[in-house]
Amino acid sequence: MPATRFDRDTDVRSRGDGVFEGRIDRGWWIERGPNGGYVAALVLQALAGAVDDPDRSPRSLTVHYLAPPREGPVRVETAIERQGRSLTFVSGRLSQDDRLLATAVAAFAIPMPGPTFSDIAMPDAVPLDRAEPLRLPAGTVPMRDRYESRWAVGHPPFSGAPQAVAGGWIRLVEPRPVDAPVVTALTDAWMPPVFSRFSEPMAVPTVDLTVHFRTALPHPGMADDDFCLTVFRSQVAAGGFIEEDGEVWSPDGVLLAHSRQLAVLLPVG
Repeated sequence: MPATRFDRDTDVRSRGDGVFEGRIDRGWWIERGPNGGYVAALVLQALAGAVDDPDRSPRSLTVHYLAPPREGPVRVETAIERQGRSLTFVSGRLSQDDRLLATAVAAFAIPMPGPTFSDIAMPDAVPLDRAEPLRLPAGTVPMRDRYESRWAVGHPPFSGAPQAVAGGWIRLVEPRPVDAPVVTALTDAWMPPVFSRFSEPMAVPTVDLTVHFRTALPHPGMADDDFCLTVFRSQVAAGGFIEEDGEVWSPDGVLLAHSRQLAVLLPVG
């Protein structure tokens, strides 16, 4: 049996012909359904199973969320769209009781030589040993109980801040290697940064999520119980939609992933 709850709740089993079966668990619920990062991590497990090549790591993943899943069994139908000498392109369709819930595309590749540079730096943040734990009443948002989080970037939610920037140190409650599925989940595990700009609650359901993996995972400089530093920014709200750009960093300053998602802004109540 998989070692941690994250492993169990994102586990998929091959049924042949590119079909994988898994289960959506209520422990990852946020509002009307499961957290999008959790769903993307489960889908990524199926796509990786379809590629079935340990030398080809995920480089890009995009998931479009058509409808929120219910708790219970799900099915991921995958297809290898193209496989070359270096790159494999794969797609997937997540469904439940013949109801299509999400579509996904991903690129997997072997490491390739080429020039390297980085003009992006780890954001200024409250150091881990001084960051305050993010505390919410137990059970109010079940997904929050899956992570240990410490606020370190930006203003608190619903504080009317001038910018929508938020983030902090985060890790799974149960230690495990910070691999591509975990990093995928982390790109959607923090509270939306737009909450900092509002003075009243809003619902922010995700339309699509894209993750670009920027280094080999698990990062060799990380222990299983290390925190990652995540930071998220939103700069434009228009027509009822808002974007969110994210970064996931190792504690030693290596960029693990970039993310971008589009979400709908909905008043609560």
